[in-house]
Amino acid sequence: MELNHYQEFSMTPNIKLIRIKDVIETTGLARSTIYKYVDKGIFPKAVTLGRRSIAWVESEVQEWILERIALRDGAASNRSRSC
Repeated sequence: MELNHYQEFSMTPNIKLIRIKDVIETTGLARSTIYKYVDKGIFPKAVTLGRRSIAWVESEVQEWILERIALRDGAASNRSRSC
């Protein structure tokens, strides 16, 4: 059974939203790169907080980082097998 976002929220009481400054610091990406990746669908979308205010779900950003690490490690293990 697949959960919707509201059901997941009720099971995750410690959701934290982080602003662009923290996303930049956490990922090491430039502001323009973050927005470019969001547009391409390869980085989590921001949550609208108000008319001129957005933030990202910290756990989604962390998951994206872990995916990058897994891709790196998978590529590294594939290279070592071919040697």
